[in-house]
This record gives sequence, C-alpha cells and structure tokens, in this order.
Amino acid sequence: MAGAPLRFRKMNGLGNTFAVFDARKEPVVLSPAAIRALGAEGAIGFDQMITLEPSSAGADVFMRIHNKDGGEVDACGNATRCIAWLLMGESGRASAEIETNAGLLHAFDTGVAETVAVDMGEPRFGWREIPLSQPFEDTRAIDLSFGPVDAPVLSSPSAVSIGNPHAIFWVDDVDAVDLARIGPILEHHPLFPERANISLAHVTARDAITLRTWERGVGLTRACGTAACAAAVAAMRKDLTGREVTVTLPGGPLRIQWRDDNHVIMTGPIESEFEGTIDPATVAWSVTEKGAA
Repeated sequence: MAGAPLRFRKMNGLGNTFAVFDARKEPVVLSPAAIRALGAEGAIGFDQMITLEPSSAGADVFMRIHNKDGGEVDACGNATRCIAWLLMGESGRASAEIETNAGLLHAFDTGVAETVAVDMGEPRFGWREIPLSQPFEDTRAIDLSFGPVDAPVLSSPSAVSIGNPHAIFWVDDVDAVDLARIGPILEHHPLFPERANISLAHVTARDAITLRTWERGVGLTRACGTAACAAAVAAMRKDLTGREVTVTLPGGPLRIQWRDDNHVIMTGPIESEFEGTIDPATVAWSVTEKGAA
C-alpha cells in the first residue's frame, strides 16, 4: 500500500535552504538517495532536510538535520532560526527551545518581523572537541596549508566547533580563491576526522567580517549560520574584532555576539517560501501553497 503524502515546507535563512518535515505525530523517513534527489537543483532544492520530532529533553521539539548528501549532522544555525520562528508562531510565545544532537538551543523573538535570535551555546576550541586528528595546543592558528610549500594559497586557519567542525582561513579577498575547487579537498583533509566546514574570512572592520563557506555535505552555500558564528569567535580570539560583529555572507548579513557568559548569539532573518507534498514511494513532489506564513 502506498504511503500517505508527506507534507513539507520550504524555508531559508539568507538563502541557506531547507525542506522542513513535521514528524512529531508520525515518523518521516527518507533514504539518503531520496534526500539527494529531492535536494538537487530542479527538484525541491535544499541544503538541509529538517525533521521535527518529539523531544526527549523537554524542549519544544527535537530538530534532526540531514545535509543534501543524505548524511546527518548535529547543528545548523540558519535552520534553527527558521524552526524557532515556526514554533513561536504555533505557541504564541516569544521564545522557543530546540533540542539538537549538539545540545539544547534557545531562540527569541527580536521584535522585528521574521527576524530571530538564537543562543548557539558555547564554542569549543580544544582539538579533541572540534575534533582534529592530532593535538594542537592553540587552535587560533593550526598547521594546515594548501598549495606550494613556499607560497601556499591558504594557510594557518583557525579551528573551532559550533556544534560542528569549522576551519576559517584569513584572507584579504574572499573571492580571490576558488573555494569550489579547494573546499572539497580541505573538507576531507585527514586532519578532520568528521570532515569540516571550510571558510574564507576577511575582517573589514572591528565589527565586520566578510565570509564565504564550503559546507561539508552541501558545497558552496549562500549562508552558513554556524560558520558565521565560528568566524566571529575565531576573529575575537585573535583580537581582530570586538565582541559583536556583522558577518556578511553571499546571502546577506548575520549579527553575531559573543557574550561574557561564553554563549554565542546569532541574529538574522528567515523566509517561508512555500508548502508542498511528496509521494514517499516515488519522491515525486508538488507545491500546494506559495509563500506560506
């Protein structure tokens, strides 16, 4: 017997796109092959598939995250803002609590339409916590380079975990390096046992960073919320910026604050694009409502 159609909502945060499924009452299971097919250009097209499930920790929801390659990951900052916006709309409250594999995340209504702030928790800098495959006493600049030994294209990135591993290379021009070519090579570097998100960052002022990111399991992305947080705290650790910065990604700006209590607050917009259904047997899909609120 064919299964009932699966309902989904297409959302994005600064162009970082998601297909969101509500599995709080009935499980939603799609194979990695189905996720890849649905996430591809010409299909629904998304960077991550988000599944909302009952929380075992007393939060409003558990958010399960699969990258478009079908692999599961622990954190996604832009998706967290989108899901928080949905939950606050359902409850009428000005806050939401979301359980993830990376821990509990608290989100808040900013008072600005379709703009959400999320407490992304505490960054992790220890080499085992990121994780890296070998010890580094100081992860503000690790021994990693790409290109000729005497003239590397990239070198000495900062490493940090914001729920997932990031390497941030400091450059003078984020568009001067072919990140589409270099990103997948560095993502799979032996130094990163769980792979890594690879970013190019240019500090343009004490409160401003320009960023491009190759996201593991996704590719070049218009925005990566955890990469924005990672670049911000890495810049702050190197005393390149103050404790609050605007990180501008290809999709737009995010405001990142690293508070005195060691928590990172990310603030930015969300957009709900449309709702649709998927046939679980054939993964055929259709749009049922445009611009769903």
